[in-house]
Amino acid sequence: MTTTTVDGQASGRVSVLGLGAMGSAIARTFADRGYHTTVWNRTASRSAPLVEAGATAAATAAEAVAASPLVVVCLLDSTAVDEVLESVDAGVAGRVLVNLTSGSPAQARTRDRWVAERGGVYLDGKLMGDPPYVGTPNILIPVSGSRSAFEAHEPVLRELGGIAYHGTDPGLAAVEFLGQVAVSYEFLVGFLHTLRLMNEEGVDVAEFAGRVAGSLSAYPALLTSFGEAIKSGQYGPDLGSLNVQAALMDDLISHRESLGVEAVRMREVKDLMDLRIADGHGDQGFSSLFEVLAKRPGEVSA
Repeated sequence: MTTTTVDGQASGRVSVLGLGAMGSAIARTFADRGYHTTVWNRTASRSAPLVEAGATAAATAAEAVAASPLVVVCLLDSTAVDEVLESVDAGVAGRVLVNLTSGSPAQARTRDRWVAERGGVYLDGKLMGDPPYVGTPNILIPVSGSRSAFEAHEPVLRELGGIAYHGTDPGLAAVEFLGQVAVSYEFLVGFLHTLRLMNEEGVDVAEFAGRVAGSLSAYPALLTSFGEAIKSGQYGPDLGSLNVQAALMDDLISHRESLGVEAVRMREVKDLMDLRIADGHGDQGFSSLFEVLAKRPGEVSA
């Protein structure tokens, strides 16, 4: 197994800072696949199982960083990352630092500058999956930052899962991650409210959930068409015209409110539809609501 240093020299060495559930899975994957893996964690005892698997434990974060040209960071949060990096400081010189800790795009861009000022190279990445999936295609890892560093270390990073490079802006991996997670939460909280509605009506929620799951096969094509419509500005009647859809919204809202079920999202959709129709676009579909998101009351128009 080989990695490539900043100066192009080959190496089979990688260091992992942080040995929580995810960090340990990362370190074990590298060790099991033949990389000379150095590990560090504030609670030193967490290194023991990895040392048994063939890794080398470092006494300090600085020692771990010094041991390898490629350093993977996976800590609890951005505060922990900053504290650890401050303890290493100039030790990042000549190293490629891959931060897989969750955080914002702004934090990634700031950290990129911090590392560059000290002579290192920064890549930001995010982990979309659970620890048992590390090392398999079932975990997705968006990465952004230095293209040359990514290309040099891509084979090593691919040991961890499905890697996708999103560009030289170091904040783009976080943009992708936060966007993907947001879609999940938006969908799932709406689903929970709908299950409550079904429950209030005496419907078997497990059976209903199964029926909904069966209908999801139509969504990939629909989501793709939404993205294409927004990019082009050409909005067809994707779910039917807004004029027709808006007529349905009052029924959805009144049904929920009659049972004491949250209807905030349905009212939001109705408000957006009303705004788009008032702008003279009632013949367009649901995707066209994108155009009025910045025109909602209390928000600044784009």
